[in-house]
Amino acid sequence: MNILILGSGGREHALAWAIRQNPKCDRLFVAPGNAGIEGVARCVALDILSGPDVIAFCEETAVDLVVIGPEAPLAAGVADALRAAGILVFGPSAAAAQLEASKAFTKQICDACGAPTAAWARFDQAGPARDYIREKGAPIVIKADGLAAGKGVTVAMTEAEAIAAVDDAFGGAFGEAGAEVVIEEFMAGEEASFFILSDGVDCLPIGTAQDHKRVGDGDTGPNTGGMGAYSPAPVLTQALQDQVMDRIVRPTIAEMARRGMPFQGVLYAGLMIRDGQARLVEYNVRFGDPECQVLMMRLGAQALDLILACAEGRLSDVQVNWADDHALTVVLAADGYPGTYMKGSAIKGLDGLPDDSSEAVFHAGTALRDGQVVAVGGRVLAATGRGASLREARDRAYALVGRIDWPQGFCRKDIGWRAL
Repeated sequence: MNILILGSGGREHALAWAIRQNPKCDRLFVAPGNAGIEGVARCVALDILSGPDVIAFCEETAVDLVVIGPEAPLAAGVADALRAAGILVFGPSAAAAQLEASKAFTKQICDACGAPTAAWARFDQAGPARDYIREKGAPIVIKADGLAAGKGVTVAMTEAEAIAAVDDAFGGAFGEAGAEVVIEEFMAGEEASFFILSDGVDCLPIGTAQDHKRVGDGDTGPNTGGMGAYSPAPVLTQALQDQVMDRIVRPTIAEMARRGMPFQGVLYAGLMIRDGQARLVEYNVRFGDPECQVLMMRLGAQALDLILACAEGRLSDVQVNWADDHALTVVLAADGYPGTYMKGSAIKGLDGLPDDSSEAVFHAGTALRDGQVVAVGGRVLAATGRGASLREARDRAYALVGRIDWPQGFCRKDIGWRAL
């Protein structure tokens, strides 16, 4: 079959890497892709936010399945347009994508179905929001209601920090995403990520992971899109996974169906674990990045079979075949990230690196210029290893890092420290 993946990051490279291994995949396209993806698929220039443009490409090239990577095309209704055109698609409708596109919508769903989450309030003006912060005190969490490219959340440890976050949001720091804010109770505990496929009726857990959000070793410094991740997440025991499915995921899927917006795609539940109990931090409606890299490294070719079953509404017919293994990925970022960073520096040492079921380097912010791979983003590469133990996976990932020649980049040296 012919498959089109929408997106250009490390997540999409990992998806393409896994899908390419499946004999069902005949031709693989990625729009717009990056320098690394060109090694496993044909990269095409396409406006991935335009349903008509994506449909036209699918019709011209006889695409059988579209896999939507990032959240923006989902929120823009690209999946709806493809379904209306009779094209098989993996990804939720714009209505169902509100689970990520609106923090307040998710809270309303949780309240309606009884899913445990933090206490919350929504505001569309700064004054009442400031008053609420003064009433509740700190620590407290401030979230831009809409999609803010992962930068709209502030875990404020003081009232002054919380009020500054509110002022930033209403001052336009996050554009339309910050037109409303959700203020939440601070939840202490250990964070973990749980990934579930849903075809609108049935749910299938497909993996757990933990990522490292802070830029510096020891989980210090500002938040980022993620500096590394590992799978599985030790804190998410089977008993906890069962609890999350029963109390959070299945009630959410049932409530979405009841509202006439069935959820089809991958549901990424960010969880806070404390004293053997899980509460929902947030939902994302796509694979995380860099969590996708470790999941795809472990799933391999079966990822396409699972995605296809989800898109075709037959999840009850499939199961995940897990090896007793571990995967870990280390993100290499441009100096200055997550602040201002330089673009265009050359990356050497990528030729001849291993690319197999045990180790691979996934590209995120890269491009080819004059035959050379250059950095064009903040998070640029994800060196990923797999092993019988987390330590073995870590050693393989860092061995890859050591072979990459990029003086203008950096990485954390302690990915996986909590589990190890």
